[in-house]
Amino acid sequence: MPRKILTVIGTRPEAIKLAPLVIELGRREALESIVCATAQHREMLDQALAIFGVKPDFDLNIMSPGQTLAQVTSRAMEGLDSVIQKVEPDVVIVQGDTTSAFSGALAGHYRQTRVGHVEAGLRTGNKFAPFPEEMNRRLIGRMADLHFAPTEFAKRTLLDEALVEPESVFLTGNTVIDALLWVRNKVESESPELPFDFDKTIGDNPFVLITGHRRESFGSGFEDICRAIREVAEQHPTTHFVYPVHLNPNVREPVNRILGEHARIHLIEPQTYEPFVWLMNRATVILTDSGGVQEEAPSLGKPVLVMRETTERPEGVDAGNARLVGVDYDKIVGQLDLLLRSGEEREKMASVNNPYGDGRASIKIADVLERE
Repeated sequence: MPRKILTVIGTRPEAIKLAPLVIELGRREALESIVCATAQHREMLDQALAIFGVKPDFDLNIMSPGQTLAQVTSRAMEGLDSVIQKVEPDVVIVQGDTTSAFSGALAGHYRQTRVGHVEAGLRTGNKFAPFPEEMNRRLIGRMADLHFAPTEFAKRTLLDEALVEPESVFLTGNTVIDALLWVRNKVESESPELPFDFDKTIGDNPFVLITGHRRESFGSGFEDICRAIREVAEQHPTTHFVYPVHLNPNVREPVNRILGEHARIHLIEPQTYEPFVWLMNRATVILTDSGGVQEEAPSLGKPVLVMRETTERPEGVDAGNARLVGVDYDKIVGQLDLLLRSGEEREKMASVNNPYGDGRASIKIADVLERE
């Protein structure tokens, strides 16, 4: 009888990182793959799953306007508890550090079901940065039975904490690289639809790709980020800036107010994964606060400026591919200006090997689930 694996997916990044694993699990005769979507991010989640052809077996559809983190957690917990009771899985798989992942781990723990944590061992050491993700992943780590560490650093972090059994930690690489390489090959053979005419608007000019959404940057942080981007745009009259703007009003208001009228700053809606990978692959520099982008950029040879004070992904910083600039106006302006002016600086950051994996993480995780 196949071993039942229930995979919990709530947000777009989770969908991207877990879709390759779901596909791999579906290939294994010894495993039965079951997918539950909490729909913590409704539209963006659906778009990401569609790219990979993944259809949830259960959809909790928990998202409603203006709900608090506590409400998201309680609704996810209630729905996931019912699903686990019905499915009786052998293992519940959660990924990363979202509220859906935390709720999935806790629901599994309450039902005394084994929990597998994909992307285990990431830490900043500051429970409020990122918020609430840092505490989510620490708490998941206490409940999980199988820890799939994406890097040697993450594995060592788990072992140094001495809170898990060493034999429960597995070095796999990050599943986001599996997804990235699959989609990159696809968009290189067939260009995806973009919300503007790229050749006519940007052409061969350099451009900076920007993403930003962290709660800890809301308010003055986003004001400084936007002012810095506008300043660099003024300093570099041939450089364009492409910014898929997150749906959160705390992001949209300052971005639209400060950057909305500039001719070379292109504010677009959040993109599905295919056009976003296409844009990453073409970008000159990437400015982001996203964890996933920090992992993906090395595979594409792109220098990354990280708009956070600390990162749970220090491997890219240590390797030289990423630099921390926080939300500091002067640091963002200084580093962006340097990279746009100096091809040597860009090449130095782009030429490092990817510390986040080889694109076989899903195979390694499925191998563990078959035998453990």
